[in-house]
Amino acid sequence: MRIVLGVSGGIAAYKAALVLRLLTEGGHQVRVVPTAAALHFVGAATWEALSGQPVTSEVWDEVPSVNHVRLGQEADLVLVAPATADLLARAAHGIADDLLTNTLLTARCPVVMAPAMHTEMWQHPATVANVALLRERGVTVIEPDSGRLTGVDTGPGRLPEPEEIVRAALERVEAGTEGGSAHELDGAAGQQDLSGRHVLVSAGGTREALDPVRFLGNRSSGKQGYAVAAEAARRGARVTLASANVELPVPEGCTVVPVESARELQEVVTGAVAGGDVDVVLMAAAVADFRPAHYVGTKIKKTHGEGDESAPVVELVRNPDILAGLVTDRGGASTPYIVGFAAETGDESGDVITHARAKLRRKGCDLLVANEVGVDKTFGEDSSTVHILRPGSEDVVSVGPAPKTQIAQAIWDAVAPELP
Repeated sequence: MRIVLGVSGGIAAYKAALVLRLLTEGGHQVRVVPTAAALHFVGAATWEALSGQPVTSEVWDEVPSVNHVRLGQEADLVLVAPATADLLARAAHGIADDLLTNTLLTARCPVVMAPAMHTEMWQHPATVANVALLRERGVTVIEPDSGRLTGVDTGPGRLPEPEEIVRAALERVEAGTEGGSAHELDGAAGQQDLSGRHVLVSAGGTREALDPVRFLGNRSSGKQGYAVAAEAARRGARVTLASANVELPVPEGCTVVPVESARELQEVVTGAVAGGDVDVVLMAAAVADFRPAHYVGTKIKKTHGEGDESAPVVELVRNPDILAGLVTDRGGASTPYIVGFAAETGDESGDVITHARAKLRRKGCDLLVANEVGVDKTFGEDSSTVHILRPGSEDVVSVGPAPKTQIAQAIWDAVAPELP
């Protein structure tokens, strides 16, 4: 697919490089068209190296090929990320004073814009009116995320993550080829097959305190759990996100309940399920199997005697098995639908899927997502490989390597049709 990636002059322009990488890795031919202001943040050499295409912001370059008309005419998609308040205003009012705005005027393909700006600018009546006008004309304007902005500011106006931008843009193209209208796709495209459902997602990694300074933990970043929660909200669900030590922006439409330890997570999850209105529980958090048997109320000191290399011995005890407990507490009922996660490396006794099948039998959940982990795999990355297994079936749905947002879609594609 031939894609024009427009980049306007905001600090979030650096994230457009990740958008470009995802598009080119997906096999698309991408021509980057920055504004002059965008080139103050990321230079033309970077865009040319990543895209393999020439880069200019001027209508006076490549004049013999009538570039200011040809790019829009030949594109299958025009994606602008970030789209600043200035760029939205010029696009809404048909101002064509550089190559990107000329391209927007000549494009007859789907146009998707991902805004990024300070909260006051996003909420200003002029910007609100410009976004409404663009949407009326068939442009898909993705809602910005809420989170940390430039400096100390926090609020709506943050550029969505690159994977979310690419997903929404490609879905817009797909929906257009199937006859869907652009107006129906404002914000993000997709089905509402979880509308009216209450979904509980756990994410992140628990920490088990040893003393006031130290803890036992794991490498989970929470990115996959947050992607699953965001996708559920996008599909219409009411989402409660039990977040264990995650430093990520809160997904739009999700209510976050922070937890630290496995026992805190157990209390939140079982308490929510006991309320009787949870339809799906998806346990994506990496829960510590063990915790120190004894918590020391002061920092454990290192000995300093000459020749003394002694170290404290930490006794461990098992943490509760939250997933198995949920299945047991449910008994013969069909709700909530319970999805487990298994982070597996494979070893001499079996591969990832072999270990996942054994875990599925032990836990008794309705679906298990086996996540391939290991050195330089998954933890903290934006992509992963998973295998989705059901009890009593030899079939395995494998996804990846793929962005975690795409994996989240595959998980809900597997879960939603099975809900009563």
